[in-house]
Amino acid sequence: MTRHTWVRLDNASNIFLAARSEADPKVFRLSAEMDHLIDPSLLQEALDITYERYPLYHAVLRSGIFWYYLQDSDLSPVVTVDYEHTCAPIYQPDRRTLLFRVVYFRKRIILEIFHALSDGTGALWFLTDLVIEYTRLRYPDEFTQLDTESDVSGRSVSETAEQEHGLTVDSFAKYFRKPSRKVTDSAAQFAGHAAPVISGILARDLSSSDKLNAPIRSPHSSGRKIYRVKGTRTPDNRTRAVELTMPVSQVLALARAEGVSLTIYLTALFFEAIRLSSGGLGEANTLTASVPVNLRQFFPSTSPRNFFATTRVEHTYGEGKDDFTTICQELEAQFREKVTPQALEAKLRRFIRLERMPALRIVPRILKDVVLGLGNRTNNRGLTVAISNLGLVRLPEPADSHLGRMLLQVSAARPQFCSVSHAGMLAVCFTSPFTELGHVKEFVRMLTSQQVEVTMAVARVTEEELVGAGP
Repeated sequence: MTRHTWVRLDNASNIFLAARSEADPKVFRLSAEMDHLIDPSLLQEALDITYERYPLYHAVLRSGIFWYYLQDSDLSPVVTVDYEHTCAPIYQPDRRTLLFRVVYFRKRIILEIFHALSDGTGALWFLTDLVIEYTRLRYPDEFTQLDTESDVSGRSVSETAEQEHGLTVDSFAKYFRKPSRKVTDSAAQFAGHAAPVISGILARDLSSSDKLNAPIRSPHSSGRKIYRVKGTRTPDNRTRAVELTMPVSQVLALARAEGVSLTIYLTALFFEAIRLSSGGLGEANTLTASVPVNLRQFFPSTSPRNFFATTRVEHTYGEGKDDFTTICQELEAQFREKVTPQALEAKLRRFIRLERMPALRIVPRILKDVVLGLGNRTNNRGLTVAISNLGLVRLPEPADSHLGRMLLQVSAARPQFCSVSHAGMLAVCFTSPFTELGHVKEFVRMLTSQQVEVTMAVARVTEEELVGAGP
């Protein structure tokens, strides 16, 4: 009889089970655009090789009386053509299936993942390893001189052993479930030296600025009404996706002129786009954004399991200066205050203590789902938008030369964008549960008014759009 390894879900993953819905199945899509039409047989061969190096991705999700858990399986992934809409549901409670899929469409290799399995950085490791293996098979003669001492993330080959990509590695447990210790000093030192190639928010993107003189407003929106975007739901709850592509150098220059990081510059643009497309904020004049932070920047980990935290930034219109520069500086100051090893550690230890309270541990899973779901809905009422920046991606040569744009999209309970930079191009992908595109149009208008060259592709979601697409 085969014994299967199993492990409880980590701290960041439990919420995805309780918070998923038809409109937001908690799936995200990471795509790599190659310079040729994809060969599905070679992609399958590359997937088989990569899959063996990631035991975590062998897992299926099971449910017990008190908790959900991941269990390894003998299932094998099969590459298919992309026939689903973006971020279609993956997890099915009544079926024992893998929690990811690999599909292709024309020149794109696409990885979609149920968020309870992995985060954006972990998925990026898997996809870039897959792209490298695929390119190796497609162009074997070009790989004779490839340096194999390290992989795309800068980890040495010895560090990418099975235990690092394994099922049981839980970085939350490693850093935050133990008694308090001096991790913050070593974490701060690590953050200063890491300069990661891949990260949720690049450490070097948080460069200091002599323009951070704007007053920091309260980060808690006490007594303020949060603006929430409303719109027409897509007919079958599919995610409305819009892809924007632009030269990263042009947008970076604008961010530097404001003295802020690229992440914050794009967030400020998003706020202004929401305001301009709203027709008037009214009394709900506070805009808030949820921003994920890759904890690997501060707490060393090569596990592809979820290892991130979220923070929130905001701006209230009508309580002071509302010019774009002031908004940028205010958001940057809020973000830098919250994204430190000390602040993140304190926040996560509070969450862990709550999760591991004896009274809660014996509560049946079904009731935990109800409580977590209510908590998630309460949290959602305090959010206007969400953003995620995977930063700059580089692959080793010769694979990098065959890769063009990379794109990240997520299923969304509210308007959201995700951004990735590669090959000199910044891809900003908007997703939304609504059909309206007003905020995207305003976002593009503001960029083009600054002479940024933007191209746009819109996924069809309404019946009229789908009929007009033709065969």
